[in-house]
Amino acid sequence: MLFHMVSDGPQPVAPFSHAVEVDGFVFVTGQMPDTPSNPGLLPDGIEAQTRNVMANLTTILAGLGLGLEHVVVARAFLTEFKRDYAAFNATYKSFFPHDRLPARTCVGTTGLAYDALVEIDLIARRGAAPPLSSSEQKD
Repeated sequence: MLFHMVSDGPQPVAPFSHAVEVDGFVFVTGQMPDTPSNPGLLPDGIEAQTRNVMANLTTILAGLGLGLEHVVVARAFLTEFKRDYAAFNATYKSFFPHDRLPARTCVGTTGLAYDALVEIDLIARRGAAPPLSSSEQKD
């Protein structure tokens, strides 16, 4: 196993690595909506917080030579699920091609670090270019 800390990544809010890699799979720790330059300071609203979380995830992936195209699974946690679910989805999906969305779980929770509205973790896969989506495959 490889334990990764990305030098320009966000400050961890607890004792953990940014990512752990084993057998080509990269497990990226859930990210908060702060920024590396302003730890603990969160923007207002689910859209801005989702953009910051995705930026932090992208920074970690890039530090490991990966991108969002390598993401297999995402797990999202929302503290105001009913209120924020639609706006979260609209912002989240803008980071992926419409035909290459990773598998995902999204759950409501009672609280997150920094009183954040959203946290997302990822599982990515190292290797060759991702395969074609089912809509791109030819018979």
